[in-house]
Amino acid sequence: MCSIQNGTIYGRIRYILIPGAMTIKGWNYNIHAKIITGYLTILVCLVLSLLIVINRMTALQNEVDFVSKHDIEVHDLANQIQKNILQMETGMRGYVITGNEEYLEPYNLASRSWLDNYNKLHSMLGDNGSQKGNLDEIKPLMMTWIEKSGEYVINQKKANNVEALDEHFTKNTGKKLTDQLRTQLDSFLTNEKQLTANRITQLNQNNTNLKITLYAIIILVTVITIVTAFFLSNSIVRTIKQVVEAIKSITDSESEVDLTTRIKVNTRDETQELAEAMNSLLSNLERQSWVQESMTDISTMYQGITDITELSQAFVTKLAPLLEATYGVVYLRRSQGGLVDYVKVAGYAIANEERVAASFRLGEGLIGQAAADKRIFLIDKLPEEHFEVTSGLGASSPTNLLIAPILFEDRVEAVVEFAAFQPFLAQHLTLLDLLQDKFGSVISSVNGRMEVERLLGESQILTEELQAQSEELQAQSEELQMQQEQLKVTNEFLEEQKQFAEQRAYDLKKAKDELEEYSLKLQMSSQYKTDFLANMSHELRTPLNSILILSQMLMESNTEMDSAEVSEYARVVNTSGGDLLRLIDDILDLSKIEAGKIEILTDEVNVTEIPQMMRNLFDPVAANKNVMFNVLTDPDVPAVILTDGQRLQQILKNLLSNAFKFTERGSVTVRMEMAAPEEVPDIQAEEGVLAISVTDTGIGIPLEKQQIIFDAFQQVDGTTNRQYGGTGLGLSICREFTKLLGGALHVQSEPGKGSTFTLYIPCKLESDYYGRVDDYGLALEEVAASTRVLTEEEVPADEPTEVESSGDLLFKGKKVLLVEDDGRNVFALVTALERKGVTVEVAENGKRAIEMLRQQADFDLIFMDIMMPVMGGYEAMQVIRQDLGMQSLPIIALTAKAMKGERDKCMEAGASDYIMKPLNIDQLFSLMRVWLTEQVDPQ
Repeated sequence: MCSIQNGTIYGRIRYILIPGAMTIKGWNYNIHAKIITGYLTILVCLVLSLLIVINRMTALQNEVDFVSKHDIEVHDLANQIQKNILQMETGMRGYVITGNEEYLEPYNLASRSWLDNYNKLHSMLGDNGSQKGNLDEIKPLMMTWIEKSGEYVINQKKANNVEALDEHFTKNTGKKLTDQLRTQLDSFLTNEKQLTANRITQLNQNNTNLKITLYAIIILVTVITIVTAFFLSNSIVRTIKQVVEAIKSITDSESEVDLTTRIKVNTRDETQELAEAMNSLLSNLERQSWVQESMTDISTMYQGITDITELSQAFVTKLAPLLEATYGVVYLRRSQGGLVDYVKVAGYAIANEERVAASFRLGEGLIGQAAADKRIFLIDKLPEEHFEVTSGLGASSPTNLLIAPILFEDRVEAVVEFAAFQPFLAQHLTLLDLLQDKFGSVISSVNGRMEVERLLGESQILTEELQAQSEELQAQSEELQMQQEQLKVTNEFLEEQKQFAEQRAYDLKKAKDELEEYSLKLQMSSQYKTDFLANMSHELRTPLNSILILSQMLMESNTEMDSAEVSEYARVVNTSGGDLLRLIDDILDLSKIEAGKIEILTDEVNVTEIPQMMRNLFDPVAANKNVMFNVLTDPDVPAVILTDGQRLQQILKNLLSNAFKFTERGSVTVRMEMAAPEEVPDIQAEEGVLAISVTDTGIGIPLEKQQIIFDAFQQVDGTTNRQYGGTGLGLSICREFTKLLGGALHVQSEPGKGSTFTLYIPCKLESDYYGRVDDYGLALEEVAASTRVLTEEEVPADEPTEVESSGDLLFKGKKVLLVEDDGRNVFALVTALERKGVTVEVAENGKRAIEMLRQQADFDLIFMDIMMPVMGGYEAMQVIRQDLGMQSLPIIALTAKAMKGERDKCMEAGASDYIMKPLNIDQLFSLMRVWLTEQVDPQ
């Protein structure tokens, strides 16, 4: 759909109404705010309660501290004073009795310390007047005892005045003072203990009060929490119930849904937004309902109309009021002499026919342009002088114009034009958009019926004329009878020719379809060969790369090379050659099969030997991977079958190799049993069909990939970045060999639960099958032969090179990151680089390389393999350049894909340079010198 607004033409669009943003005046107390208010209220109550409890606990702790420190210290000081009195009295008596002055030491010590203890005790009783008064009475007694008893007796003893001493002790002066002091101190201590007991009692009471307060606070906070939660939940639920009840009142009505109903909510929260959203939905539904009802009314109007003019007039008469238009006109397509124009056939509220154009050519005026562009034009703000709509009271100029083409099978059958005083609404445009194709089909149908009626009328006229002529020709009928018979024969001949032509046309169409299908197969075959060459380039060059590098290093090594190192080099060369040989053997098998012929030798195969043979081959693999391996044979399996034993053994080896490769834990089980006829209805075998199933508990295969895995170079992951390695040829070879053995290969699998491959082969293969190998297979055989020679020849190791070029000094101390997943290539390259003094660190895939670069970015150069698991070289180089920002770090791409455009792909991904596998070690070192030199001297 297209529109013109203020003279501007817009492209074809679909009108979608989006409700405008709803603004709520005043404070919006939403559900979120209510919930926060509730939580804040509860939190404030908890904080206040906690502060009250902490305050009471602090007061209680202060009381405990007072009792534990003050009262105990008072008791200790009072007891210390008693002790001082006892020490002075004992020391005095000992000195009097013995005359030994050593007894005066306790006396002197006590006489010096009692006053300090007294003063301390007196200072601690500042808040207790009665106890302080009791203590004040003790001091004069103490001073009197020291003066009149202690010092007096000691001085008399020193003067050896026995009479004075006898008199003193006879009168018991000192004893009376001592007894009075003890009485006073005991009374003081008794009072102090009573005070301490009273404080402890008060402390217990305060503790009980604290518990009561804490329980009261808990109850109060619980009540506040319940009340707040009830109030907020009731506030939220009440408003939501209002919305729900309003929606139910709309949707649960017995009659049709009243889409004009609107929900009113007085709250200012999310429920108001819900109500407004529901009102917006009702508005949209009301508009859609109007469009559907209008479509139904107009469709009903079409029924029974067979005249195109009547149809056009009914259409514009029905549609104009729906669009609230005050003017309308319909122009129909007319084709004369190869020229197409649009002619006015119907109008609505047209007052002056002379002012309405009778016809338009394509591109002429807005009518012709709408037909040419197949777009809707919408114009507003029309000038007053454009045209007028007349009524009994006067004339007015519409301000809005709508022009729309009516299409049928992408051909404009008609153009309608409407004018209105008010702007056309989106629902009007939607209705017109839906009517474009529907009304176009109706126009085409009515035109067809009119054409049929015209032809029928002409036919009737011709029939009448023929009837009149037949009477005139009646007389000549006998003469023409022979001619009619001849014409009959001619007609029969022409009918045969017509049938022959139809059959010929059918055959030509069938041949064309077959050619198109064959062309598609050729394209797929071409793509297959492209993928085949790309994958083979990688798979063949990978082991060949390590062979060439290590063999070149062995040729350049000196005679003092350690024999163990030479042995390791030779072992890697031998292993790589063996892998290359096995790969080429697989390709040879596949190429022979695809050539259309292969030799099948039928012989007796001892089935009872198969379990032991499989155990001998795969028990070490199972033990190495810590996977259980079981081979089970049903008793009804025949001991001997007639088939190609070598091909059968190759199929089982490939199936078991796959099972162990994709199984990390669990078990692999082989079961041999006779297949039921319903399992393999396509295999006709008189001797029965043997079913050999290989079940694993590995990664499993998704259903959509259970067929493509049998194609060459296809695995479950479907990319060159294979998690488990391998070429993907094994299952393809298994499928083809199975067909040649007259059998079938089925797979059942579920991701994460494992797979079961079942091989069905007839117990008796009827005939031998001999074939040929094409030139492509012969060429691969030559490659295999040359590879066997390479792997079997003795690798030279007696051509030492002792001269180190001056350029090699550039390699000393350089740090290189080698990103390579093949262990043989890693071993070869690391050995070669380390002999040049280069420090090499290895990453097994692109993801690991990025992790190492994030940890340490001090590498001088990166060797990046392209085809790796987890993350390939292209993606890794893009991350290094873009995400890590390492623009100046040299990256040399190592690729075995010798395909056109491979260099450009590497450079676009971020490589600094490019070298193909198998690597020439001298070329590699030369390339390193170039980039390391640029690193040293950017100029």
